[in-house]
Amino acid sequence: MTNTTCPLCQTDGEDILFSNDLYRIIAVNDPAWPGFCRVILNRHATEMTDLPIEDRSALMKAVCVVESALRSLMQPTKINLASLGNVVPHVHWHIIPRWEGDTHFPDPIWATAKRPVSVTRPEPDRAALVKAITDSLG
Repeated sequence: MTNTTCPLCQTDGEDILFSNDLYRIIAVNDPAWPGFCRVILNRHATEMTDLPIEDRSALMKAVCVVESALRSLMQPTKINLASLGNVVPHVHWHIIPRWEGDTHFPDPIWATAKRPVSVTRPEPDRAALVKAITDSLG
């Protein structure tokens, strides 16, 4: 089931790293947050508990696979995982590499910046990221 007013039910223009019948993994491609990815449920549901346990488990496996790949490729200080849905009530997970000293650290990326950009972080190697995800999930 899709919701025509939900932006996460729309897939136009997404940078998809991996997809199956249940979910897709996208690169957010925000220069301020290199490596930022999302795991998005392919049907409209508001909460994880709206899903059968098998689907919840598969989504969490995908989140962990992306986290592991980003840790390996980028060596961040921390990975932030978030499933908020306050603005877009559609099951999705944010996977965000973070570095001590980034503009918002230790606060979430949605908070007010604490400092100006001092160090730019390179994007993860795209081919290596896709391979790591596909090898684990495909």
